[in-house]
Amino acid sequence: MTNPTAAMLVIGDEILSGRTREANAYHLAGRLGKAGIDLREIRVIPDDHAVIVDAVRALSAAHTHVFTSGGIGPTHDDITADAVADAFGVGVEVRDDARAALQAAVGPGRTLTDAHLRMARIPHGAALIDNRISGAPGFRIGNVHVMAGVPAIFVAMLDAVLPGLESGLPVVSDELRFEVGEGRIAEPLRDLAAVMPELSIGSYPFHDAGVYGTNIVVRGTDPARVRVAIERLRAIRDADG
Repeated sequence: MTNPTAAMLVIGDEILSGRTREANAYHLAGRLGKAGIDLREIRVIPDDHAVIVDAVRALSAAHTHVFTSGGIGPTHDDITADAVADAFGVGVEVRDDARAALQAAVGPGRTLTDAHLRMARIPHGAALIDNRISGAPGFRIGNVHVMAGVPAIFVAMLDAVLPGLESGLPVVSDELRFEVGEGRIAEPLRDLAAVMPELSIGSYPFHDAGVYGTNIVVRGTDPARVRVAIERLRAIRDADG
């Protein structure tokens, strides 16, 4: 069985400028791994309409699922909804169901401002993604899930989206610590990767309390094969001393 694939599109000048620390990719990667969806690509792009359109089209064609983060707020530079609509060749307008969600969030009797209504603009044919934090919905069109950049809201929207997605076998991982540099174990690692190609075997150097070494992380969808790989690594470590 081959797991479905996913890509993430992080949208925002504030990410590229270093003004804002990106956290959503880390959360998404962990959640998708547990759900059996392989995250294959993460792109970070500016608030540029044409760039967003091109990226959405390319990622949507290449992957089972696409997740976007950012650009659906109330300000002039929140252009993701319009760009995604263009990517799919549809119009965008204030939707009654999105307006109702925002009205419920601000409370009865309060008038929705133009800024509120900007967040109710949804591409034609899209389904809303619930936002239990602030009420302003995301949306899904085709295989693209358009979500907020604010981390707490991104998490809430992902909670709403994940249960309904095509998924596969969860990825499990284990790791082993070697108190030697990567050069000492590069050859046996290469040999192990060659005989267990279904696994991802990563090598990550560390410096901890004056000790230099390497953490080896094994990832795969078959827990038994991951255990076998760890045991082989342990034998390599013990033989090396």
